[in-house]
Amino acid sequence: MADRPALVILTGAGISAESGLPTFRGAGGLWEGHRVEEVATPGAFARDPELVLRFYDARRRALSTVEPNPAHHALARLEAVWDGPFLLVTQNVDDLHERAGSKRLLHVHGELLRARCTICGWADRWTGDLLGVACPSCGRRPALRPDVVWFEEVPIGLERIEAALARCTLFAAIGTSGQVWPAAGFVDRARRAGAHTVELNLEPTDASDRFHEHRFGPASRVVAAWVEELTARR
Repeated sequence: MADRPALVILTGAGISAESGLPTFRGAGGLWEGHRVEEVATPGAFARDPELVLRFYDARRRALSTVEPNPAHHALARLEAVWDGPFLLVTQNVDDLHERAGSKRLLHVHGELLRARCTICGWADRWTGDLLGVACPSCGRRPALRPDVVWFEEVPIGLERIEAALARCTLFAAIGTSGQVWPAAGFVDRARRAGAHTVELNLEPTDASDRFHEHRFGPASRVVAAWVEELTARR
């Protein structure tokens, strides 16, 4: 693009929902009678590692049954033609962006298809179950955990994100409620940098009034249309 604008995109659970990815929240926000927060904290893993690993093993297996949707593919196409600074920040731990072709990508909450050892620090890609498995490096168990950011833990790559937001001229938030911090504050940081801000969501959120522009509807439709508009300006 002629003036090489800097683009930062934030995606949340809404972009993967249309792929059929289970939320693992039943009635009342429960999973097998437990609040999801109770199986996604360091304290929960210390108290009952089997329960936590069963939860994440189920999520990992479910991931293998879904595919990227048109919104994921549209963002990958946008990245391929965007000749200015570009960063796709996702709150999702799934790999649907990668499977669609995204490369300039940061998983702020970690990745479901990675594991790490809580004892020796070993970490690598992991596609199978973790329950009952010893660490490939130190042999200890239960030691392996998903390489994801749990509640009470620090998100990944905040310095890189801050640097990208400080220079961005266009910021878009897709499929996110704007309630989970620090990601909820990204739009404010982008606005302070002078960026135009766009919300693409199924419906208005409590954060909608913090954006300059809004596109409401299914991600597969509104994201694809927005990307077509951007690429048509090249």
